[in-house]
Amino acid sequence: MTALDQEKQTPISMSLDTRHDLLPILALLAAVLFWGGSFVAMRVSVKVLHPQAVMFCRMAIACLAMLPFAGRLKPDKYLRGDLKLLLPMVLLQPCLYFLFESNALKLTTSSQAGVISASVPLLVGIGAWLFLSESISRRTIAGLIISVAGVALLTLLGEGSHPGDNPFWGNILEFLGMGCAAGSMVIVKQLSSRYNPWTLSGMQFLAGVLFFSPGIGHLMACPRAVFTGNLLLSLGFLGLFASLGAFGLYNWAMSRIPAARASVFINLVPVAAVIFGWTILGETLSLGQSGAAVMVAAGVIISQRTPKTKARDSLGKKTA
Repeated sequence: MTALDQEKQTPISMSLDTRHDLLPILALLAAVLFWGGSFVAMRVSVKVLHPQAVMFCRMAIACLAMLPFAGRLKPDKYLRGDLKLLLPMVLLQPCLYFLFESNALKLTTSSQAGVISASVPLLVGIGAWLFLSESISRRTIAGLIISVAGVALLTLLGEGSHPGDNPFWGNILEFLGMGCAAGSMVIVKQLSSRYNPWTLSGMQFLAGVLFFSPGIGHLMACPRAVFTGNLLLSLGFLGLFASLGAFGLYNWAMSRIPAARASVFINLVPVAAVIFGWTILGETLSLGQSGAAVMVAAGVIISQRTPKTKARDSLGKKTA
């Protein structure tokens, strides 16, 4: 095949490449929206329930929703030594991750907690480079820098939001939670080559039910009047969307594209969190914050673009 023929087929290859990435990208965007809304739902829930009670309900609802599909999710490619990866995966997330986050949201605002999540792409990118030998393209790095800068600007402009009880310690707990999430994501990426991503998600939810089972005692001690329609809706959203939907979709998407690329989408979570905090909780959203949100979105878009030269090189290898 001549170089001219390759050049003519380049747009087709790029279209196919874009189509291949479309579903994972849509899955990541859905996960971002669910996680952004989770900060508001968590803040509503932990005001009236003990954090362990909230987390038990969240994990139990996700497990119950997956129960009809349990037969299809049975792992069939277990290798000796996988337990050394599976145990840290479920311990880091959801157990330690949610333990830190649920307590953090009692001390800081949902907007600030969402902003702290911007550390995840950096941690995942470093982890994927160190342990998975993933290379990070210049576009991904550039997009990450732009999106992180946007998150930083969002943080500075968010000082006028209604403060939490103790933002300093709340933000520290949130950062520890993000470190746990990043570690778990790197392990999920490593295991997703031989495990169904939804199977890995189910393992995480089951571990969460066991880890947060002390929350049953807190639930039993609550009077019926506590369980208002607003609380039940928040718990339902946390279990079905922010847990089952978000983690399942994110794990599935990460099995299709590099971990570093997938993790950049996490920087859209603070954008969603700020918007939900503004519309539902009445937190501040200024014009400057809106501009910072656009900056974050631009960084994510840049990180996902595929250079034309890469598409040509890929096509040349296939037709050689």
